[in-house]
Amino acid sequence: MKKAHKRLCIAVCLAAVAGSGYAATASATPDAAQRGGAAGLLDVTYESGTLDSGIPGLTTTHAKAPDASRVENGGDGSSHAVSHKVTLNDPDYVSDGAPRSESANNALRPSLIHVGDEHRYEFSVMLKDWETGRGSAGDIIFQGKHAGGNKPSFYLMAKRNEIAFRSPLLNLQAPVVEDFRDLVNKWIRFRIDVRWAEQKTGYYRISVQLPGEGDFTLKKTYTGVNTFHPENPTTFGYLKWGLYRPASSTAAGDPVTREVRHDNIRVVDLRGSRTAPVPRS
Repeated sequence: MKKAHKRLCIAVCLAAVAGSGYAATASATPDAAQRGGAAGLLDVTYESGTLDSGIPGLTTTHAKAPDASRVENGGDGSSHAVSHKVTLNDPDYVSDGAPRSESANNALRPSLIHVGDEHRYEFSVMLKDWETGRGSAGDIIFQGKHAGGNKPSFYLMAKRNEIAFRSPLLNLQAPVVEDFRDLVNKWIRFRIDVRWAEQKTGYYRISVQLPGEGDFTLKKTYTGVNTFHPENPTTFGYLKWGLYRPASSTAAGDPVTREVRHDNIRVVDLRGSRTAPVPRS
């Protein structure tokens, strides 16, 4: 599975994808999804040893600090992963007016978000030497972002001792990793399935695979929701991974510096499967 997981590919589905054997449970593996006909749209592995993972157009951090983003030895069962680091109160770790360091697929057309898409997003996360903060702010580690300066459709954030899924405009929030303190410096795998809809016909389905577990476990499902809901008009969305600390503050007791690592960022088109699973509440 890992060999297939580490293949570098950006495949554009320009024709109907054959096949119909997509697994009907939330714990289906990525390879099972692909065998069922789902099309891989993006696979960022960092095995090239470069910040763009050898993918022309992959957006890398805009922060100026030389260690704001770098490729590190050792990934999730592989040779390399990307690190993003943010130090509060230091302008060299500010990007687009906020304390953040992130990568994005906003220039990679095949993997962008459009109304009607049904995507699976998979990625591995390591909270590197993560300290528990005393403040109430959450640090964002992955986003499904509407273009044009809009708020995210959804994001994952590390807040106090938990990792939570949140859709801010829908006022949805739920912990998907209840206590990560024993998981610091270990790889956690996430899977988020989304049907992108302007009406209340979309869904979010969030699954997690903790270290030592053999498969993903479904943690939370939201059905009948408007998932494509920008505040300002836009025609597409995209993914951002790294570290964004919009409300963190040293005065509130948040650590000055945080670092997060990501590996195996994948986008899969679930519409390629004729028997894609129907999410359950």
